[in-house]
Amino acid sequence: MRVPLSWLREWAEVPVDTTPEAVHEAFVSVGFEEEDVHGFGLTGPIVVGRVLEFVEEPQSNGKTIRWCQVDVGEAEPRGIVCGAGNFHPGDKVVVTLPGAVLPGPFPIAARKTYGHVSDGMIASAKELGLGQEHSGILRLVELGLDPEPGTDAIALLGLDDVAVEVNVTPDRGYAFSVRGLAREYAHATGTAFVDPAAEPGERGRAAAASGFEVVLQDEAPIRGREGAVRFVARAVEGLDASRPTPATIIARLSLAGIRSISLAVDVTNYVMLELGQPIHGYDLDALTGGITVRRAAEGETLETLDGQTRSLHVEDLLITDGSGPIGLAGVMGGASTEISATTTRVLIEAAVFDPVSIARTARRHKLPSEASKRFERGVDPRVAEAAAQRVVDLLVEHGGARAVDLGAVVGEAPAREAIVFPHGFTDRIVGVTYAQERVQAILEEIGCAVEPTADALLVTPPSWRPDLAVPVDLAEEVARIDGYDRIPSILPTAPSGRGLTREQLLRRRSADALAAAGLVEVLCFPFQTAAEVALFDGDAATVKLANPLDGQAPLLRRSLLPGLIGAAHRNLARGTTDLALFEIGNVFLPGDDDGIDALPAGAVKPNDEQFAAIAAGIPEQPRRLAVLLTGAITPKQPGQEALVAGLGDALSAIDALGVAVGAELTTRQAQRTGFHPGRTAELLLGGEVVGVVGELLPALAEAAHLPKRVAAAEVDLDAVLRLAPVVVQAVPLSTQTAATQDLSLVVPVELPAAEVIATVVEGAGELLEHARLVDDYRGRGVEEGEKSLTLALRFRAEDRTLTAAEASTAKDAGAALAAQRHGATQRE
Repeated sequence: MRVPLSWLREWAEVPVDTTPEAVHEAFVSVGFEEEDVHGFGLTGPIVVGRVLEFVEEPQSNGKTIRWCQVDVGEAEPRGIVCGAGNFHPGDKVVVTLPGAVLPGPFPIAARKTYGHVSDGMIASAKELGLGQEHSGILRLVELGLDPEPGTDAIALLGLDDVAVEVNVTPDRGYAFSVRGLAREYAHATGTAFVDPAAEPGERGRAAAASGFEVVLQDEAPIRGREGAVRFVARAVEGLDASRPTPATIIARLSLAGIRSISLAVDVTNYVMLELGQPIHGYDLDALTGGITVRRAAEGETLETLDGQTRSLHVEDLLITDGSGPIGLAGVMGGASTEISATTTRVLIEAAVFDPVSIARTARRHKLPSEASKRFERGVDPRVAEAAAQRVVDLLVEHGGARAVDLGAVVGEAPAREAIVFPHGFTDRIVGVTYAQERVQAILEEIGCAVEPTADALLVTPPSWRPDLAVPVDLAEEVARIDGYDRIPSILPTAPSGRGLTREQLLRRRSADALAAAGLVEVLCFPFQTAAEVALFDGDAATVKLANPLDGQAPLLRRSLLPGLIGAAHRNLARGTTDLALFEIGNVFLPGDDDGIDALPAGAVKPNDEQFAAIAAGIPEQPRRLAVLLTGAITPKQPGQEALVAGLGDALSAIDALGVAVGAELTTRQAQRTGFHPGRTAELLLGGEVVGVVGELLPALAEAAHLPKRVAAAEVDLDAVLRLAPVVVQAVPLSTQTAATQDLSLVVPVELPAAEVIATVVEGAGELLEHARLVDDYRGRGVEEGEKSLTLALRFRAEDRTLTAAEASTAKDAGAALAAQRHGATQRE
């Protein structure tokens, strides 16, 4: 929310010399986040000028320029070249003199152009930051202004104002208004606040308006809540729609991020920003009969103000008249009743709609608006009359309109229930002792009605604070207004017996181990395209989001690897060529049960069968760990060429994971979608397949604009933690001497080396401490269809030094079992 300081000063006592930084600091002290400071980005001299005369000079490029003589309040007029053609002699304009700087920045200087020295520039509204109009210069008569030449145009047009922007959280919708932020500034600084919705004058006339029929009709409420709570209507006649919007209003709207359109539209936007109440205006002569607020019927359509014809959903809340739909309630009006340049009679709507209904409609039609943003967060139901009357007052003052008694007030503002707020509750929640008088004073300061009792306060929240619903909300307000800086930073002592669960501890160890091994953790979006899912899962079933953030990626991931590929591609595109990445995250695996088609009615608690059906439709979401390596794993250095990452490095990462969780993952040759058929293995733990490791298909890597050699692995981390030993037994260091021998076995070429190693280990018995494959030979001396596997064996006994004969006997036993199971023969 952006709030101009001049506007803030109207309702809160902000000293004239207060800086935007000081205002930001005040808002931060009561829980807002500062965002930015917005201004018009210009400096003077920028003055009012009167066009005395001009000569039109056609140019060779087909353009006609005007050589103008402009009175800027000096002894002599200035000669200025201007390319616009929408002004006349005698017009008052804005002149930027040499030395001025316009937004951009665009410095102004006297310069020769089209055969003349232009001593300044006549500015358009866009060049001054007052709008997007750039087809002609800004004529001050269009703003209803007639100042003297030489008048400071910056002050005249409000261009010396600045706006501070704060981030408003979804639960504090009241702060999406100058009214709300002025109140918060007063809380922060202790200064006086004047509620603009309670100003005296003609505001009370809205409640007396009548004679216009409004019907609130909702036969299908969402979550048991009626779509329309209140509807206030007022009317004016005799409006001159061609009258200009005052410069102050244009400047404030511009600083708030809203462009000026026309007087009637600008006034409704102005009041919305001021009071937080969205307003909509209808051409009263274009209405057919009264207004009915209802849900859409099947097959209805509506042409909205943006020119789009929209197919309506039965949950959409509509504003209708005798002709049918004329607006999406709380979101956007319809084209048929739009206020135009010929409109003279206007019906003003200030309504209160259900936040959920408006939010769903806005998202369904992809129509976020300033109005829907406020309705979604909750609008003060008691401010509608004041807002409607404020619009009437401004149209009368600036548009020549005449207020009439035609209107309506339908629906009552819902009464707020009192919250029982026990004495000392804030102390227990926050950890700071607050005097009971201070607690009551703070609650009354934020607008609550407080009734003390013996053991509690009965607190009735104000109408503009729907977020205050339970005692903890009130405790937060006390802490916020009293000052977060009063809350000490004390690390609480954890109760005995608490701490991380085994799974939490092992997950952290896993991430720490991979980071210590040189890999970098990344977090990727869980949303993928169909093509990304197909890389590793083919046409497997996926979970498709009904309302995805990105329409191109509507599927929830089945694998972490596509996300890592995307991260690698982005890093490579930015010059980082050596990558070792890992991610720990959930994947989403749908089952056979799709759950239920629609949620039960919001006002009815689902029964056990419905809960079970809902739960059955939730996909499995196992946690996985994936790694991806490409480029040099060891960079080039003197005396050594760069070592390119490959399958062995992915296996090393998996070994690091195994050490971290106290489990030894083994491999078995396999083929998987997306992986190189000859450089891929399954990962096993306790005989169960828990993942895959290998190198990606070169074609896949090339299509992703990665190097052809990319190593990757993905494991089911939940399964690994489930199968890992609960207690990791440390292996004692032996003091006995080891005996080493090699064993070369000739086996069929299709037999995985892992099976041969497992058989040798089993056959050699407990004396064999370690077996490692050191060579895989295929060539001269080995028959076609066979391969020679050489294993390095290490033997050791815990109680003695082994003899060579004992080691040989154990080796021969392993070889014998390999011969029996696989037909292996020893190669000398």
